[in-house]
Amino acid sequence: MTFQLDHAWVWDFWFADDGDTFHLFYLHAPKSLGDPELRHRNARIGHATSADLVDWQDHGPVLGPGDPGSFDETATWTGSVLRGPDGVWWMFYTGARFLAAGGNVETIGTATSPDLHTWTKRPGPVVEADGRWYEKLGTSSWPEEAWRDPWVFADPAGDGWHMLLTARADHGAVDDRGVIGHATSPDLRTWTVRPPLSRAGAGFAHLEVPQIATVDGQYVLLLSCDTPRLSAARRTAGQVGGVWSVPAPAVMGPYLVEDATLVIEESRYSGRLVEDRTGRTVLLAFDNSTTDDSFAGSISDPLPVRWSPERHGIVPLTLPNEGTQK
Repeated sequence: MTFQLDHAWVWDFWFADDGDTFHLFYLHAPKSLGDPELRHRNARIGHATSADLVDWQDHGPVLGPGDPGSFDETATWTGSVLRGPDGVWWMFYTGARFLAAGGNVETIGTATSPDLHTWTKRPGPVVEADGRWYEKLGTSSWPEEAWRDPWVFADPAGDGWHMLLTARADHGAVDDRGVIGHATSPDLRTWTVRPPLSRAGAGFAHLEVPQIATVDGQYVLLLSCDTPRLSAARRTAGQVGGVWSVPAPAVMGPYLVEDATLVIEESRYSGRLVEDRTGRTVLLAFDNSTTDDSFAGSISDPLPVRWSPERHGIVPLTLPNEGTQK
């Protein structure tokens, strides 16, 4: 059944798999706020578990904002979880800090856990946007310093760790600067910012919740971008946003985001790929639809997908019913 909470909106999410249980980490904010747009400034990270990605047991909040003046003083946003070489679980998450003067700054923090249930924050931030390659707050009319949604994975050759991020280049049209940010680490603790792994001018203002995965033997970069954040050229051409896939010749790309194809339109958003217990690759996304001006705010059931050589992208095996787009 769909994962939802009666008292809170649920949106971005990510998974960890301990071999027996799927662990869901999700953003949520109380519906008592009234306006769902306020959820971003009030986001906390929650935790739920499942044996099959369908029936979930909620365990409540596990991570929230830091003290005033900290890098995550406003909210804790999207991240990823993996197990380190010593068996300790690491969560990489986005710290959001909204400034009194306007705009917000996003940086990356970490927390560790022995069991995926109890988390301890480490000092942060551990990495932030580098102005040599990436847009900083105030250098354009864009209202944020985009450096969020860390997706961390081991280097294929065993040489440390990589982090993919939602970032913006320091050049190009303001609505067309979305790039895949990149950082590396030898030990999950110390990180070095690298140049982006995609090019500005691909037709997106931002490339949210990036994930690299394998579908039917094909490396795929999954990302999300809604219609308002497509470039003017894409919108003029009649394109709509949602969850997108990009073929990659190898884990580290190159990522030709200009060749992205739409997987599901934006009534489903922030898609994640995961392999279920039967070995199928499935896609889950949050319900971004609105009914009677009310944001749905829940997470979908798994949707099996396959790689389509004809489309050069991921294709759902069955299409979900599309709700009213937001």
